[in-house]
Amino acid sequence: MQDVTTDHLGSARRPPAELLRRLRARHAADPVTHVERVPARAGEPAPWPDWTPDHLRAAFARRGVVAPWRHQAEAAELAYAGKHVVVATGTASGKSLAYQLPALSTLLADPRATVLYLAPTKALAADQLRAVAGLELEGVRPAGYDGDTPRTEREWIRRHSRFVLTNPDMLHHGILPGHAHWSGFLRRLAYVVVDECHTYRGVFGSHVAHVLRRLRRQCARFGRTPVFVLASATSGDPATAAGRLTGLPVTAVTEDTSPRGGVTFALWEPPLLPPASADPELADLVSVRRSALRETADLLADSVVEGVRTLAFVRSRRGAEVVAANARRALDEAVPGLGDRVAAYRAGYLREERRELERALLHGDLLGLASTNALELGVDLVGLDAVLICGWPGTRASLWQQAGRAGRSGDEALAVLVARDDPLDTYLVHHPEALFGRPVEATVLDPANPYVLAPQLACAAYESPLTPADLELFGEGAKEAVDSLVEAGALRQRPTGWYWRDRQRPEVDLRGSDGAPVCVVEASTGRLLGTVDGGSAHFLVHPGAVYLHQGVSYVVDSLDLADGCALVRAEEPDWSTHARDVTSLSVVSVRSYVDAGPVGLFLGEVDVTSQVVSYQRRRIATGEVIDTRPLDLPARELRTVAVWFTVSPQSLALAGVEAADIPGALHAAEHAGIGLLPLMATCDRWDIGGLSTALHPDTEAPTVFVYDGHPGGAGFAERAYGTASAWLRATRDAIVECGCESGCPSCVQSPKCGNGNNPLSKPDAVKVLDVVLTHLPTTSSDTPTDPDGVGGPADAAVAGEATAPGGAADADSTADPVGTGRPVGAADPGGAGRATARTRGRGRQGLPRQDERAPERSTVDGLPID
Repeated sequence: MQDVTTDHLGSARRPPAELLRRLRARHAADPVTHVERVPARAGEPAPWPDWTPDHLRAAFARRGVVAPWRHQAEAAELAYAGKHVVVATGTASGKSLAYQLPALSTLLADPRATVLYLAPTKALAADQLRAVAGLELEGVRPAGYDGDTPRTEREWIRRHSRFVLTNPDMLHHGILPGHAHWSGFLRRLAYVVVDECHTYRGVFGSHVAHVLRRLRRQCARFGRTPVFVLASATSGDPATAAGRLTGLPVTAVTEDTSPRGGVTFALWEPPLLPPASADPELADLVSVRRSALRETADLLADSVVEGVRTLAFVRSRRGAEVVAANARRALDEAVPGLGDRVAAYRAGYLREERRELERALLHGDLLGLASTNALELGVDLVGLDAVLICGWPGTRASLWQQAGRAGRSGDEALAVLVARDDPLDTYLVHHPEALFGRPVEATVLDPANPYVLAPQLACAAYESPLTPADLELFGEGAKEAVDSLVEAGALRQRPTGWYWRDRQRPEVDLRGSDGAPVCVVEASTGRLLGTVDGGSAHFLVHPGAVYLHQGVSYVVDSLDLADGCALVRAEEPDWSTHARDVTSLSVVSVRSYVDAGPVGLFLGEVDVTSQVVSYQRRRIATGEVIDTRPLDLPARELRTVAVWFTVSPQSLALAGVEAADIPGALHAAEHAGIGLLPLMATCDRWDIGGLSTALHPDTEAPTVFVYDGHPGGAGFAERAYGTASAWLRATRDAIVECGCESGCPSCVQSPKCGNGNNPLSKPDAVKVLDVVLTHLPTTSSDTPTDPDGVGGPADAAVAGEATAPGGAADADSTADPVGTGRPVGAADPGGAGRATARTRGRGRQGLPRQDERAPERSTVDGLPID
C-alpha cells in the first residue's frame, strides 16, 4: 500500500524517499551519485516576553503561532532592550517573528513610533507586507514603498504609514535625498529591520553599509537612535558582518531552536546521451550528458504528476522559462490541461503577474514553479514538498537557502541538486564531502573601500553638509575621501563643514546596473509584456531572438536601445536562439610595474569590451544548429583597473610546462588567484573578473589578468598588486595543499567560469606560480617602476578580437575554449617582465580566452528598481 496523504490544497504528501525512488526508477542507469539524510529536529518553545501586548499574542495565535521558539524570544528581548541584534538561523526558522515581535509591540505601545523594513528584493518586501497586514493590528498601517508604488499613494505613505517596507535602492534614491519630506517618519523611527542581510556583500554590500550610515546620520539630526534588527541566513561570523554593515556593535543569535522536518538531499547527474556516431571509440570521445535544463524540466513534470508541490531553481531567466515550458509540454502530453499547473517566475514580469504567481503557489493553484533565485530569499512558501536545484548555485549558503524552501512544519522534504555538464558540478556530485558538513561562507564587504566611500560621502553632503563629527560615523578613510572630493571640486570646504557644489545630486548606483530596463512590447497590440535589464538586453531581446514569457513564444522584430524598447510578435518557431559574443581585454595604460626578468607584474587601466555579434538558431527537438546570423549591436565597454602578470615561454618550458599545457596552467592559476584574493582585499569573488591567455597581443607573452568588475575600479586590483607576493604565495599553497588529484572547487575550479572550467591543469598551475614567486620581490611595492620611464603612457586602443563566443542567455552553454593565434611580434625571449602595454595594428591577434568575467551588476536576479 502506498504511503501517500493529501493536504487541504489537494497536493500529495508522498515521503521524500518514496518520491526519490520513483524518480530514479525512470532511468535505466541510476543518476543519483549520493543521498544525504539531514535528520529532523524538535523545536524548543519559549514563553512570550512579558512586554508582549495581549492583542498581539492573539493576532499571532490566529496565524497559528502559539509561542515563540527560544531563538526568536532571545533576539526579540535583545532588540526590545535597545541592543542591535542579528538573528542568523536556517531557512524557515521564523526569523520574521524575531523582529516583528519587538517592532509591533513598540508600535502598539507608542502610537507615534515608526518602523522601517529593508529587503533586497521586491518579492520579499511584498511577502512581509502581506504577513504584517494579515495580523490586522489597528494603527500600524503597513505599506510598501518601492518603484512599483503609484505616485498617488506615496504622499499618504510618508504621512500616515508607521511600518514602511522598502529596499536599499529606494532608501538611497528616494527617502534620504528627500529626507525633509520624511522628517515626521524619521524623527519617530524606533527600529530599522534589515532582512536577508547576508545578501549585502561585496561592492553592493559596501554601498548599502554607507546608505545605512546616512540613515543613521539623518535620524541623529532629530535626536533618534533606532535599533537595528538584522535577519540573515546561516553564515560565517554574522556578528562581524552585521557590524560592518551597520557600523554598530551587534549581538548575534545563531542557535536555531525551530523544529525542522528531515530532508532527503540527492545529488543527481544527468545520463549520457546516446552516441551520435556508430563508431564506439568515436562515441566515447564525444559523449555528452543530457542538459541539466531538460533533466530538471522532466523531474519537475514527474513531481507534478505525483501531485507533489515542487519549486525548481534555475540560474538564468531564460533557463527558468525553458524549464517551465518543457515541463508544461510534457504534462499536457500526459494529461491534457495539467501543464496549466506549472509556471515560471523571474524578474522582468509585471508587478501584477508576480503577485498572482505568488498567490497561486501559496494557494495550491500551481503545483510546480521554475524560478530564478528571486525566490531564494525569505518569501514564505510554506507548503512545498520538493526543491530541484538546476546547477550549482555558486555558494553553500545559496545551496542551503534554496534547499530550505521545501518542507512544511515538521514534515519531510526532498532536495535534488541536478549537475550541469561542467567539471565543477561534476566534481561536486561525486564529492559530497565538499557540500555536506562544511561551514557556509562568510559575508564579505568593505565600507572603507575608497571607490565606494567617496561617492557615498558625496551623497551624504548633498543631503546635508558634512561635519567633522560625520566623518567618524563613516569610519576609516572618510577624511581622505572628503579631501579628494574637495580637490576634485565636488565639495567646497567652509568653516561649518563640507558642502556639495552641484545643483544635481550625485549619480550613484548601488548595484552597478548597466543601463535602464528595456521594455518588451507586443507590436500588434502595444501591450507591455515585461522588462529586461539593460545588461541582458543584447543577449535576450536582440533582433530575431526568441523571447519566452510564461510559456508563450515571441520573436523580436526590433530592439531600440535609445528608447529602451523591444518590439515582439507572437510566434511558435521550432527553433531557439543563442546569442554569441566576443570579448576582448586591452591595456589602456600602466600605472606601475615590476620588472623581474622573465616575470612582469603590472597595475593599470584596461578596457574589457564585449559585443554580441551573432546568434545561432537551433532545432528545439535535436539541438541541431540551423544557421548563424549576424547582428549589428554596439559594443559595451568596461574601463576598470587590473593587475596582471606575464611569464616568458622560455621560463615556463624550463619549469616543465609544455606549450600545449600553458592555457590550462594559466587558467587554473587565474581561478585560484581570484579565489584567494579576498584574503588580501576585502572583496567578494563576484566583484572580480579574470582572463588568461597563452599569448596576449598587448604583452606578447603568456598573461593572467585579474580586474575589478566595476567601472573605474574598486580597489581590489590595487590591493592585489601591493601584496602580490603574499597573494600568489597563498594561491600556490592552496593548490598544493588541496588533496584532490586534478583540481576541484577548493583550488582551481570556479563557479562562474565562462569556459566551463576547461582547460585546467592543476600541477602546471603550481609550476607557473613557482616561476612567478621565484622572480618576484617579496612585495611588489619594493621596486615600483614609473611606466613613463619606458616611453610614456601606453596608447589606449582596443586589442585584437578576443573571441569568446558564449551563451550568456543559455544557462547550459559555455564559452569556446582557448583561442590560438600566432604573435604579431616575437616576445622577448628572456624578459616578459619588460613587456609594455601596446597594440599592434597589423597581423593576426592572439586570441585570449574569456574566463571569469565579472558580473555587470550585483543583484539578486537583477530585480529592476524603478
